[in-house]
Amino acid sequence: MRASTGDREQDQDPPASPPRPAGRRGPRPAGAATIGRVAEAAGVSRATVSRVMNGSPTVHPELAARVRAAAAALDYEPSVAARSLALGRTGTISLVVPDLANPLFQGVLRGLSQAAAKAGRQLLVAESNEDPEEETILALEARRNSDGLVLASPRAPGERLRALSDRLAPFVLVYREVAGLGAPSLSIDNAAGVGDLVAHLTGLGHRRLAYLAGPAGSAAGAERLAALRAAPGIELTELACGSMFDDGHAAARAVVDCGASAVVGFNDMVASGVLTGLHELGVRVPGEVSVTGFDDIPFARYTTPPLTTVSIPKNELGEQAWARLWALMNGEPAGYNVRFQPRLLVRDSTGPALA
Repeated sequence: MRASTGDREQDQDPPASPPRPAGRRGPRPAGAATIGRVAEAAGVSRATVSRVMNGSPTVHPELAARVRAAAAALDYEPSVAARSLALGRTGTISLVVPDLANPLFQGVLRGLSQAAAKAGRQLLVAESNEDPEEETILALEARRNSDGLVLASPRAPGERLRALSDRLAPFVLVYREVAGLGAPSLSIDNAAGVGDLVAHLTGLGHRRLAYLAGPAGSAAGAERLAALRAAPGIELTELACGSMFDDGHAAARAVVDCGASAVVGFNDMVASGVLTGLHELGVRVPGEVSVTGFDDIPFARYTTPPLTTVSIPKNELGEQAWARLWALMNGEPAGYNVRFQPRLLVRDSTGPALA
């Protein structure tokens, strides 16, 4: 054991790598950079080089910069396998989502992957296809093969997530909050978003509203429906639907038949689908029926007409999820839970109710 100038703790050389199996790879080329050469060039121990390459915060910044400069000058690339063995880490994190086709989750994926990449971590992604049982199987498998997990809008019941929490840790919830879970969560105030939509529609004279409901296991869908049921001064028709464009398109005839003057879609995909379906049926939007969505996915502003919706910070949710997961992975407090407030965006798909 030896101490290096500027270190915040003593260094200890990592254990020697196990012998390389015969026939797997040839010998390292003569003169190739090794951790020892980097340590010699930087004037530090091999353990210090290892800690810097693995992103440890315990090395003094000036010393870490010297190690990185030496590594760059020697074109040194640490062995991923050796690093994983020494740290007991894989260098990857996992994200499990209900449906990769939904642009809502693509925003979270982008924010999470970009933030993780800055820390040198890779991202594994799995899709549960809206199946709660498959979701828990995928989550457990993903956690076994990564250092941490992000569950985006999980469909599994709260009691199931609580029962699995020790096996999934460290993990973060996005678009969901489960009481007593013990994992940090980043959620949306769905009731506030629905409240803004209802206030906008009733301000335009709409009293008969139809809600195109989301998947049965969606906690967000349950919160939005509860907010609609509690809204005063409206007559609500609930129509079974789903979460995708095709679901909304298929519900257009039911919307017309129920006599609603305005539609609240579970999300923007559903709302976009019903817009197309109503157009095909010859129903004018917003002349005869107003339509709203939820989420503000990228193409919501490009529908015909542009979709009134509520916006949520998708990329920021991914970045915040990474910050909390990184803290948990390093034995630090993850911070407080956050419930984001959506923002109403009024576009051309809503207008005054017919007299």
